[in-house]
Amino acid sequence: MKLATLPGSGRDGRLVVVSEDLHWCAPTTHVVPTLQAALDDWERYEPALRALATEVLHEAIPLDRFHEREALAPLPRAYQWADGSAYVNHVELVRKARGAELPDSFWHDPLMYQGGSDDLRGGRAPITLADESWGCDMEAEICVVTGDVPQGIDAVGALDHVRLIGLVNDVSLRNLIPGELAKGFGFVQSKPATHFSPVFATPDSLGAAWSGGKLNLPLLVELNGKPFGRAEAGEECTFDFGTLIAHLAKTRRIGAGSIIGSGTVSNRDPDGSPGRPVGEGGRGYSCIAELRMVEAIAKGEAATPFLRHGDTVRIEMKDHAGHSLFGAIEQQVVPL
Repeated sequence: MKLATLPGSGRDGRLVVVSEDLHWCAPTTHVVPTLQAALDDWERYEPALRALATEVLHEAIPLDRFHEREALAPLPRAYQWADGSAYVNHVELVRKARGAELPDSFWHDPLMYQGGSDDLRGGRAPITLADESWGCDMEAEICVVTGDVPQGIDAVGALDHVRLIGLVNDVSLRNLIPGELAKGFGFVQSKPATHFSPVFATPDSLGAAWSGGKLNLPLLVELNGKPFGRAEAGEECTFDFGTLIAHLAKTRRIGAGSIIGSGTVSNRDPDGSPGRPVGEGGRGYSCIAELRMVEAIAKGEAATPFLRHGDTVRIEMKDHAGHSLFGAIEQQVVPL
């Protein structure tokens, strides 16, 4: 089952069920008005939403054309947005870029920060950048949405509470990060609004691609219309989503509608090197900071600039038949 949120009368939009090919949709107003309301009482509403999805599949009810460009974030505002560090290769590279060593504990205990969740933006909403000198970067990731999760749950049990899966562009302002981290209180200004794929999908709709708390497909990233990243999301994923959820739930309950991110998807080369650009036969990168670090290692200095006004970013994941699973995050960087 695939779900999306279109503009409605309120801030949380209106929920629709989307066809598997992302071409058609049907309103859920007679069942439940918003995605958050559905998540609040999932056991009650899920069967009715699945029945509606079946009717959409068989075109048994009137359908509306689904346009990705019209979709809001599936949850335009959420009770929680917490981003993890499943791909330690990424963490190691960006820490090297700012001269910080990687503690051994990072391989056993995931990093996680809590971002702003009051203004979550759709996949076609522009990235609003007030100052290019802030070092704006994309971060292509996977996310899950949970139901209610009890405190102290283990990693295996945590996966039973995953309700939906989607994609994220966790926009970062790289040149603001060092100053903020030096204060000892984490990210605030360096993490602007986060953008989400037009569609979120239930785990079962992804088939064998969703296994062991990981999404085992390439994450496709383009920068200004050219291939930039083709990282395999299921590989080198040190912490699966069960582990990330359990980490967050160690000392607290997690409320329904919480979104948890994987961190930037990242692969090394088979020879153990940090990775090569797509144009050189590698899998590329899911953020610019990684490429800049590789350039600095190879050439002594970074050459690729961070995002500038007018640049475009596209993030998407396709199944083995080439069908888009969640729709595309496709954005332009614009002045504030």
